[in-house]
Amino acid sequence: MGAGVVDKVKPPDGGWGWIVLLGGFVITGFSYAFPKAISVYFKELMRDFGCGYSDTAWISSIMLAMLYGSGPVSSIMVNRYGCRPVMLFGGLLASAGMIGASFTTNIIQLYLTAGVITGLGLALNFQPSLIMLGCYFDKRRPLANGLAAAGSPVFLSVLSPLGQVLLERYGWRGGFLIMGGLLLNCCTCGAVMRPLRCRVRTTAARGEANALELKEMLPSKPGQENSNLLDFSVLRDKGLVIYIIAKFIVVLGLFVPTILLVNYAKDQGIPDKDAAFLLSIIGFIDIFARPTCGIVAGLKWVRPKMPYFFSIALLFNGLTDVCSARSTDYKGLVIFCVFFGLSYGMVGALQFEVLMGITGTDTFSSALGLVLLFEAVAVLIGPPSAGRLVDAYKNYELIFYMAGGELITAGIFLTVASYCCLKRRRNKDTGLGEDSDIESNHTEHNHNSHESNFPFITEVGGHLSELHNYKVTLC
Repeated sequence: MGAGVVDKVKPPDGGWGWIVLLGGFVITGFSYAFPKAISVYFKELMRDFGCGYSDTAWISSIMLAMLYGSGPVSSIMVNRYGCRPVMLFGGLLASAGMIGASFTTNIIQLYLTAGVITGLGLALNFQPSLIMLGCYFDKRRPLANGLAAAGSPVFLSVLSPLGQVLLERYGWRGGFLIMGGLLLNCCTCGAVMRPLRCRVRTTAARGEANALELKEMLPSKPGQENSNLLDFSVLRDKGLVIYIIAKFIVVLGLFVPTILLVNYAKDQGIPDKDAAFLLSIIGFIDIFARPTCGIVAGLKWVRPKMPYFFSIALLFNGLTDVCSARSTDYKGLVIFCVFFGLSYGMVGALQFEVLMGITGTDTFSSALGLVLLFEAVAVLIGPPSAGRLVDAYKNYELIFYMAGGELITAGIFLTVASYCCLKRRRNKDTGLGEDSDIESNHTEHNHNSHESNFPFITEVGGHLSELHNYKVTLC
């Protein structure tokens, strides 16, 4: 009886991948911009529900926490059903949450609808879109990540002023209802996430080959490979542990300035439309920062030093917060927004490129799910704590110092940890005298991989995993 051999498909680095990239652009835009853009409604919510800054800040925090904390759930669903069905379901869920939020009568109901339900829906779109980018791009992956990440500033530039217009014309309830309708576009993006088909070399009848291909493409049966739905063994990688610690510290302060910026500007007497436009300035600068940073990150002399490049971005963002803490007039806030947009764009463009470099595509889904889970804890601490400080001291200067200090701490930690791991690895290789063997094995295993590994990846893994090694069921 004949046989058929199923070959893994290398990332095409183009073709339909550009449509997948467009879908990822939209998904990233909604996922990251939406929690910030709804901050234009906070003043009205405070007035209608009689709550304070910290109470309304919880809406964005819960939404972001669900985006991050639902990572393991998203990983399990993607590994079980594939990216496309999960994204279609997530788009419906995100839309239903915002539509339900328009009918709420108290702040707790807003937490459940806009926060939990919409946040979960965005999570079920965001992670699969990143996985699909890893499936379709390899050599051009830094550029693809940078372009997809640009969706966040583009949507922030649009959604923030749009939200202000909707608020003035229809009130916050009408605005939430319309934004819920906009989130249905996530379903369209999910529909274009076409799985990569395996090539089948046949030595038998066409029917047998088709059966082999179909078996490879279909989701596994219930109970099959359950143990691999979420791979906790990735936490043995010291490089990943370093990344998780750094990102936890980062998320404590990264979103605080953007979530509270509009309210801060309004409290300084700046007109509502001008205050909302500040987020558009951040978004506009961010639009150009992310793709540019993605191009720079793909350069041969930069890519092996990606963790250090990421550390520079974190330090830049932290120093921007600290240096702008005393900005009180509109001109000062505009200058802050320009530099914050630039540094924020660098962080956004590099964060997942670094993670993909650490894990490779084999374990990226599980690693991303666990990373987002830890970040969810941080995002539940950061913005609400900042809101409570504002309620208690009526002083926004403390918030900028706090957020900036956290980013600077994360940047220093990542730099030192990366250097120590690199030094330890070099000492180990020198002692064992196995440098040439490791290099030759790595070259033979993956001729398309990067010329040099990230310094703290080699600490445990020994080599960078193939960038196109996903199971077909992930896509």
